[in-house]
Amino acid sequence: MKQIIIKEGDSGQRLDKYLGKYLKEAPKSFLYKMMRKKNITLNGKKAQGNEILKAMDEIRLFLAPETIEKFQGEEKKGVYRKLDIPYEDDQVLFVNKPAGILSQKASREDISLVEYITGYLQNKEGAEAEMGGGFRPGVCNRLDRNTSGLVAAGKTVKGLQSLSECFKNRSIHKYYLALVKGTVRKPAHIRGFLKKDEKENQVTIWDREVPGSLYIETRYKPLEISGKGDTLLEVELLTGRSHQIRGHLAAMGHPVIGDRKYGENKCNNRYDREYGVKSQLLHAWKLVFPKEEGVLEGLSERTVTAEPPEIFQKVLRGEGFSEKVYRENKGDAES
Repeated sequence: MKQIIIKEGDSGQRLDKYLGKYLKEAPKSFLYKMMRKKNITLNGKKAQGNEILKAMDEIRLFLAPETIEKFQGEEKKGVYRKLDIPYEDDQVLFVNKPAGILSQKASREDISLVEYITGYLQNKEGAEAEMGGGFRPGVCNRLDRNTSGLVAAGKTVKGLQSLSECFKNRSIHKYYLALVKGTVRKPAHIRGFLKKDEKENQVTIWDREVPGSLYIETRYKPLEISGKGDTLLEVELLTGRSHQIRGHLAAMGHPVIGDRKYGENKCNNRYDREYGVKSQLLHAWKLVFPKEEGVLEGLSERTVTAEPPEIFQKVLRGEGFSEKVYRENKGDAES
């Protein structure tokens, strides 16, 4: 018999979801059969699977040790990498993701930011108490591989659920820095429709709805214009579609510099030649939270900000942008 005491980090999720992670190789039908036969019990009673777990709940598995070992499979391990973490509390953390790293796995063999976050937490003292035995961190927003900046992650079930709900209901204001080709003198609130070609992993922007398209909204304002006529924008993402900022700005005639998919080769080649720019100069800069209570109380009316990567700052310095442009109004987040 295997006894499991639910930790705080695992509370708030359904029993069947917890069992599906703890015995991840077991078919769902097996888990429900074991609950019906009382080979899996919750607090000494027959379980249905839809019960919401609380800290200190007791699960008993009346299964052979070899059966448990078989269905647990290979333990999920994290990979250690030093992370830039602008904010962390006992429920959530925010990572300043470098360009070139996936937010989540695209294939089984990938190592993504999720694995790095898992490794970071596994190396922390008391990590098991924070995360719980069956829970592994998950991210609430995804950035393109070659876009840098803030990725929000839940360290507990409650943290992940609450943070994901904030992104879903759009109560968080999301701001990006984008260095774009050409001169933009006035702020704008632009709307359109985005259609993605999944096979080519590329989007097209329309001014009207077409079959398979999704409505998009993007707001931007110029922060400064360089001596050579390119513009640093603050972009507010109002709808979060794949490639939205890159596609929308390119459709307006101001592609993000360094963007080889939607940008202009001549412009990109200059920035590559002079600064070594290999990917789009688009950075998830700030997340501004509304008044929060409960699990996310630590983020109430707080702004979390991520420093642009060195290559981005190098370009801004080289093109004559003032440093205060991207450093002022950084927010009040603390590690």
